[in-house]
Amino acid sequence: MGIFSKKPLEQLISHSSEGEKTLKRTLTAGNLVALGIGAIIGAGLFVRTAAAAANNAGPSVTIGFIIAAVGCAFAGLCYAEFASMIPIAGSAYTYSYATMGELVAWIIGWDLVLEYAVGAATVGIAWSEYLNKLLETMFGTAYRIPYEWSHSPFESIKDMSGAHHGIMNLPALFIIFLLTMLLIRGTKESAFVNGLIVITKVTIVILFIVLGWHFINPVNHTPYIPEATTYTDSQGVTHNFGGIWGILGAAGVVFFAFIGFDAVSTAAQEAKNPKKDMPIGILGSLVVCTVLYILFAHVLTGVGSVNDFRTQGKEASVAYAIKTYMAGYGWLADFVTVAILFGFSSVILVMLMGQSRVFYSMSCDGLVPKIFSQVHSRYHTPYKSNLIFLMLVGIFAAFIPGDIVGDMTSIGTLFAFILVCAGVWIMRVKNPEIPRQFKTPLVPIVPILGIVVCGAMIAGLGWTNWLRLGVWLVIGLIIYFGYSRKHSKLGT
Repeated sequence: MGIFSKKPLEQLISHSSEGEKTLKRTLTAGNLVALGIGAIIGAGLFVRTAAAAANNAGPSVTIGFIIAAVGCAFAGLCYAEFASMIPIAGSAYTYSYATMGELVAWIIGWDLVLEYAVGAATVGIAWSEYLNKLLETMFGTAYRIPYEWSHSPFESIKDMSGAHHGIMNLPALFIIFLLTMLLIRGTKESAFVNGLIVITKVTIVILFIVLGWHFINPVNHTPYIPEATTYTDSQGVTHNFGGIWGILGAAGVVFFAFIGFDAVSTAAQEAKNPKKDMPIGILGSLVVCTVLYILFAHVLTGVGSVNDFRTQGKEASVAYAIKTYMAGYGWLADFVTVAILFGFSSVILVMLMGQSRVFYSMSCDGLVPKIFSQVHSRYHTPYKSNLIFLMLVGIFAAFIPGDIVGDMTSIGTLFAFILVCAGVWIMRVKNPEIPRQFKTPLVPIVPILGIVVCGAMIAGLGWTNWLRLGVWLVIGLIIYFGYSRKHSKLGT
């Protein structure tokens, strides 16, 4: 068998019924929608919205959200068809194995590490930063976690009390440990906790939209699409601001806010009725979040000005806008900080689950060691895989600065979306007879549009990120030809 050998669908589906080795089917369509919302609403909404408005598009960041949503919708329709047709854990990795062969499947599985494991570590670091902000707001600076124990050893700062050097980011390690233990305990329990988090943060988002609407200053929305120019931020990076290129740049930035809906597809093997529930979970969560995003961005850019986002607000622009311009609603700013912490927690939870499920499938195929597919006899979760990624993600979160990853999570996800869109097209041509509970409309137009839009957003991320992705894929290929190809069950 060659490196482009495809895994038969019959063999894929047989993996969902292997007795004690199988994952436990406990998730309903509602659980899956909540899982998607839990993964989507987080840092992207509360942080990237203001960044895109400041650097790229001003109030027309809402149009950037629409463009990013359209690209995600094309990919989401393709994900939904695959998830209803191949209800197996593994997401884009599994779909690629069935359509484009083992080598492409390995590449996408390795690529998904950028989205899930690295993404979880990065959000864990952000969680640590916002925890300190909440402690300072509620109890005073004396209750902040010391700099040394909330930053990596590669970070330092000077203040009135002298120089401080990071030793270890304990809060980031703590939240990753806590959520990993929850995942080991069971998917149903994890989904229940995630549901509570989703209700909390969506409620706060809606509160901001409803209450903030009355504080919109029309001046901040004039002109809605700024004239095309350039803007150099505090780091010396020049951005296209305003006009079509500014909007496209904003779309690439806020795309990060949509990352996560595809993680729903990694839970296909734990859904009660995957052929019906998976499309609902994927598309339902995407629709809900898109509506909230557009309304949230419209209100935020109306309450605060672009200059506020560039100078005063920065990462905490939402809380700053509330405290500065929404008199009498200071309590809402504190609730937003709580929502950010909850949002980060649910994102980490779903990312860790998605990563372990992708490697579960890869292990079942022999491409990574068997330990990643060993399931707990009582909880029916891949607990050893969870523990391994606890160590790997925990080390990254505790000892590496958060900004070292940059836009790698986005480019890795976009690459996965392109392959899924291509895979649906290939399957329609080569296997039109296979039953599909959900069909992507207008094939091949929708897959082609998905490839074009996602490819355009990759182009907007710049050559430095293309280079990083290339280096990451080279490392993956070395592992594939050194280990995976020799141990592949399909190959042997």
